[in-house]
Amino acid sequence: MPKKRNRKAKARRRHGRLPSTIRKRPRKKARHLRKPPAKRVHHKPPARKTRRTAIKDRRRRLKKKGVKRRLHARIRKPARKKTHKISHAKVSRPRKVSHKPREVQKRIHRKHAVVRRPKRVPPKRHPRPAKRPVPPTPAPVQIVDRRRQQTPSIQPKDFIREIKSRIAGAVSSASGLDSTEIIPLLERPPEGIGADFALPCFTLARTMKKDPRLIAMDLSHAIAPSGLLKEAKPAGAYLNFLVDWNVVAAGLLPSILRNSRYGSSRLGEGKTIVVDFSSPNIAKPMSVGHLRSTTIGDSLCRMHRFLGYRVIGDNHLGDWGTQFGKMIVAYRKWGHPDKLEKSPVEEMLRLYVKFHEDAEVDPKLEDEARLAFKRLEDGDKEHLELWKKFSELSKAEFGKVYRLLGVKFDMWLGESFYDSMAKEVIEQALKNNVAKWSEHALIIELEGQVPLIIRKSDEATVYSTRDLAAINYRMKKFRPERILYVVGSEQKSYMEQVFAAAGKLGYVKPGQNLAHVQFGMMSLPEGKMSTRKGRVVLLDHVISEVVDLAEKTIMIKNPELKGRKKVAQEVGIGALKYADLSRDRIKDVRFDWDEILSFEGDTGPYVQYTHARACSILRKGKIKAPPERFDTGLLKDPKEALIIRKLAEFPETVARAAEDCKPHYIANYVFSLATLFNEFYQSIPVLKAKRAERGTRVALVFSVRNVLKSGLDLLGIEAPEEM
Repeated sequence: MPKKRNRKAKARRRHGRLPSTIRKRPRKKARHLRKPPAKRVHHKPPARKTRRTAIKDRRRRLKKKGVKRRLHARIRKPARKKTHKISHAKVSRPRKVSHKPREVQKRIHRKHAVVRRPKRVPPKRHPRPAKRPVPPTPAPVQIVDRRRQQTPSIQPKDFIREIKSRIAGAVSSASGLDSTEIIPLLERPPEGIGADFALPCFTLARTMKKDPRLIAMDLSHAIAPSGLLKEAKPAGAYLNFLVDWNVVAAGLLPSILRNSRYGSSRLGEGKTIVVDFSSPNIAKPMSVGHLRSTTIGDSLCRMHRFLGYRVIGDNHLGDWGTQFGKMIVAYRKWGHPDKLEKSPVEEMLRLYVKFHEDAEVDPKLEDEARLAFKRLEDGDKEHLELWKKFSELSKAEFGKVYRLLGVKFDMWLGESFYDSMAKEVIEQALKNNVAKWSEHALIIELEGQVPLIIRKSDEATVYSTRDLAAINYRMKKFRPERILYVVGSEQKSYMEQVFAAAGKLGYVKPGQNLAHVQFGMMSLPEGKMSTRKGRVVLLDHVISEVVDLAEKTIMIKNPELKGRKKVAQEVGIGALKYADLSRDRIKDVRFDWDEILSFEGDTGPYVQYTHARACSILRKGKIKAPPERFDTGLLKDPKEALIIRKLAEFPETVARAAEDCKPHYIANYVFSLATLFNEFYQSIPVLKAKRAERGTRVALVFSVRNVLKSGLDLLGIEAPEEM
């Protein structure tokens, strides 16, 4: 069997039908007979068209079609691909990895590389020569004459101080004296002299050892006019200076127009002032006598806030003391709960007057009142309930009056708040050997003054003890620079005692100041006001009278005025406040209905009407904003120069009023400015002037309006735009 298979296999081999499993591989040919192997072709990456090539191709195609136009904007820039840097050219990375030697690969890549132009390197420029260092401008900033320029730069806020500094510098360079010694000598001459500032040469005569008249003559020749200094001329022993107010106006008017709080400063930045004012007594009505402390204190708060101080207005209510013992006794004997709820002020006033009338006949009532207050201090529930009732009703009535006057307080801490602290004052005074017992009373002896009683023989505290506790509390809590007590001048000796005792107890530290802002008393034609005798004029009654009169006046002069009642209230209360604040606070005041109700002359309504007139000019010309460009050189009229001079005085006036605590400086200032503006308005056209002059005068009207509004606001008086 195996042999047969071999024969069949041989036969199949002969005929070529050998199975694949047995089939033999073909023999290799000899090397010289073999075909050369096909070369491996390196597939080139597709050539990347540049933007220029794409544009050319596109143009060639469109040219065949007969279209001629620029195609730069139509052809998009092809997206960039990652490239390798070879010498100076960028080459696209090949798609397939080549196994050829490195040198061959480099040749291939260079052959098919996309060569781009190198980035254009800007030519080197020669560096500019360094600017010369500008020397720092001396403080304060100089006022520059910009009459030829239409947009003056911002200048210093206190222009009068700057003018004095300039004049002192000119005198210093001419005489060799220090300018700081000359500035305090400069003064404002009276009207009619024909000068803006004057330098008395009497003090200089001691240093220069010359006749004052010769000094004035020599300095006038040595000082040449320049900038804002127009002229220096001698007048006997005085050297008078004339100022070019047009130069000052170039910086002044833009400063007023750009700053709504022109005249303010950072004088009190980081400092605190506490103002103790108004302070009515509970269970008594507010009379016209309380108006002085309220309006003066409110104006002082406004002025100090305007100068950057942190102000704490405290209404130190008289809600503790023997008078509450009197009210408790009177209410128990003659009080009517229904009347007290309906008209609390009238009922409490009736009870207070009734008690003192009967106490003159029966002195035992005074002893009952002292015992009642002692029980109140000890915490008797019935007495405390009556005291709380009187306090709440009184505060509600006080709040109505304060809202009408536009007066606000930061604190309403009465004497009762300091009652527990008063015991600590007594303990501290005994511990430090500051106080001693004298005739069953505890006193603090003071040098050159009457001793101050801090505790009575019946062991009850007095208001001086509570005032000392209030000073200690305010010093610890607020750390103020000053505490201003707006209290009548009849309390002068008492306030000196309290301040001296506070210093002895160590409550007042160095650098802190307790000041008594005293004011004259207001009296009636019948004599001094007295709540005990019922001889008072209620403050709310006075307010209603002046508001009614203002409304009647408006009905006659401008019956079509919108918001008539609101304007009447602003004008009436403004007249009441201005009548009090326009006079020196030290002087006594006699209450006169005719003077308070007058709306002519040096009154609040006159200043308010001037402000309304300035607003009317702008409203008539449909001018809503001040002009951006104006030429102050066109203000050539002397009346315009007087207004500019007055506007420049405002910051100095505010600072001086706050330092001396005298609001009448500001009241007199706004009245003078109103008078000058009315004279200007009556003789010089504003809206009918030429175009250039019109813009400058409109800027002047805006400035006067803004300053009048600020001045009235510092007095606590509203400035209506229509009257």
